[in-house]
Amino acid sequence: METPTLIIITLLCAAGAYILGRNRASDIASRNKQGTLHSLPYYYGLLSAVWCALPCLFIVLSWSLLDGYAVHAAIVNLLPENAQNLPESEIDLMVNTVINLALYPNALISSSTPDYLIQAGQDYLRWQQLSQLSLTVVVLISLVCAFSLSWIWIKPKVKARQQVERVFQWTLLLCACIAILTTIGIVLSVLFESLRFFQSISFFEFIFGTHWSPQTALRIDQVGASGAFGAVPLFVGTLLISFIAMLIAVPVGLMSAIYLSEYATPKLRAVVKPMLEILAGIPSVVYGFFAALTVAPFIRDSGGFLGLEVSSESALAAGLVMGVMIIPFVSSLSDDVLKAVPQSLRDGSLGLGATQSETIKRVVIPAALPGIISGVLLAASRAIGETMIVVMAAGLAAHLTANPLESVTTITVQIVTLLVGDQEFDSPKTLSAFALGLMLFMVTLVLNYVALYVVRQYREEYE
Repeated sequence: METPTLIIITLLCAAGAYILGRNRASDIASRNKQGTLHSLPYYYGLLSAVWCALPCLFIVLSWSLLDGYAVHAAIVNLLPENAQNLPESEIDLMVNTVINLALYPNALISSSTPDYLIQAGQDYLRWQQLSQLSLTVVVLISLVCAFSLSWIWIKPKVKARQQVERVFQWTLLLCACIAILTTIGIVLSVLFESLRFFQSISFFEFIFGTHWSPQTALRIDQVGASGAFGAVPLFVGTLLISFIAMLIAVPVGLMSAIYLSEYATPKLRAVVKPMLEILAGIPSVVYGFFAALTVAPFIRDSGGFLGLEVSSESALAAGLVMGVMIIPFVSSLSDDVLKAVPQSLRDGSLGLGATQSETIKRVVIPAALPGIISGVLLAASRAIGETMIVVMAAGLAAHLTANPLESVTTITVQIVTLLVGDQEFDSPKTLSAFALGLMLFMVTLVLNYVALYVVRQYREEYE
């Protein structure tokens, strides 16, 4: 059996063990021959399912991890001695060739294919079949043993609830550790490649340079033959587009949240709020099409009518559409924060003679201000990390300008441009993408930290 099939069978057996364990515990409780149950029958069923599923899933996972290493070593041993002495990268390529020959013999095997590769592919298929057969037998035996033991271990004195809760605690801890380790792995991978980049390019040149041209020249006498990696134009373009987006999103989103939380009737709120949040579900590439085909031509034609020179791809077009895209983030977060302000504060202000608008300005918004600022900073992080709208509406050229009517680019767009297609990760051009990613990560990290600090520092606690 294939591994997914074994996992499904294991889960089905765990479900069956849950039913049997719960019924057996209920039967013991009803006959009351061995005393009162320590836990509810529900927990005995869960404990039986855990006893059945965890060992088998552990076997499947361990087998899948070790099987790849074993097969790789076995294939390498079948290769000729001169092939085994090749560099590790070439050996890995040859192993992949053997696996492909085994899986697609009719399409890949030709008269020029070496016999030892064909033989290794046939041996690989036999090993895979033997491995899957062995895994199936081990899993089935484990399921039978788990069923038998779970049936025997269900006794009134077994602390089923504590054992089940302990298993779930360790499971949650494992998930938390996986999330943390994944984050650490991402950070270390980006940091490692960035350090390799800064070995070739000066850090100060990257941070303070005003010319970005990472392409390698064809001739030595060309300007920037080794590439120009001044990232200031990218920083300025990112901040310019994000600033325009926030000018649109913050007022509109905040005013929408105030209306929905303070003025709108429940029926109107039930209709308007979902319609507003639909904007958050629209893919960013759709916003990019809208910006490139509708907003950008409209701004260009309007600027021409007023006598202004407007680029066909401008920061203003990208910023306006990006602002529309992040309105739901500001609106939804601000609405939740405003609704969390206790009604007693509003009643007290109104009871002292304040109008509703005065209550909102002087009581509700100050009380909800930390949450609003946090939502705005999170929306800013979303704007800084946007890619598709900028690619389609703002352009790819790195221009150092503060004019929103000109074409600019952002950090994320350059990362995409640098990593498109087959790349060699040993040149400053490709490694510069990781340095840009590190800068972007640091900026968003600072924004998120500031948001959390503001919430913790100025959070109001009400009884």
